[in-house]
Amino acid sequence: MFGPIKPVRRAYRRLFNKDRNLVSAIAGVTGSTPDNVRLYKLALTHTSFARQTSAGKHETNERLEFLGDAVLGAVVAEHLFKKFPYEDEGFLTEIRSRIVNRESLNIIAVKIGLNLLVKVDTTNHGTRHKSVNGNALEALVGAIYLDKGYDKTRHFILAKLLRPHVDLHSLVTTTANFKSKLIEWAQSQNKEIRFDIVKRKQQGNTTEFTSEVYIDNKPVAVGSGLSKKKADQSAAEKSLVALNIG
Repeated sequence: MFGPIKPVRRAYRRLFNKDRNLVSAIAGVTGSTPDNVRLYKLALTHTSFARQTSAGKHETNERLEFLGDAVLGAVVAEHLFKKFPYEDEGFLTEIRSRIVNRESLNIIAVKIGLNLLVKVDTTNHGTRHKSVNGNALEALVGAIYLDKGYDKTRHFILAKLLRPHVDLHSLVTTTANFKSKLIEWAQSQNKEIRFDIVKRKQQGNTTEFTSEVYIDNKPVAVGSGLSKKKADQSAAEKSLVALNIG
């Protein structure tokens, strides 16, 4: 009468060990042991691998990806807002987009080993779309947020993703180098270029400068900033757009 118990125990043991291995792997990636393992299983389940529920809906990581995208963007925005108190909205938006774009997230996901945990159907030539890992990373952020709350999710993003794997100095340097790019273009086209500070506006203890770019003595664009350098960069950036220089 006790015959079926052993197979049931073996099945339960396999399931328990499988979950225990997953919990260990997730803890290694996130730095904390998950409370709701199901959320993380869902985060690591790509649409191609999804199984249908009795309700007929696919259990995929797409909804968690949606949530994680919003949380990730908010945390990165807050971090940049505090780190660069004198930069304008355009600068902050550009840096944030370069941190959270799909290519960047794909790279970070591989660096933290998330690609080894994602369940994806590879029967089609045994390959996976390159965005799978980045999507899973956003879904993981969504899972952590629902499981642990905002503060721990913020800590994960800053401590495990941003600080170890994003070279913020390099991003800022390359993003802000609009002036050099414009000068190089003008030289390649044998055109004369100059930057003139055409306005200074005092705002309390700070001065806002307005720079104007001239190419072959023709005005192209103006930009403003809280230093001459930032004003020149702003004007150069707008000039690149006006001249359709990629």
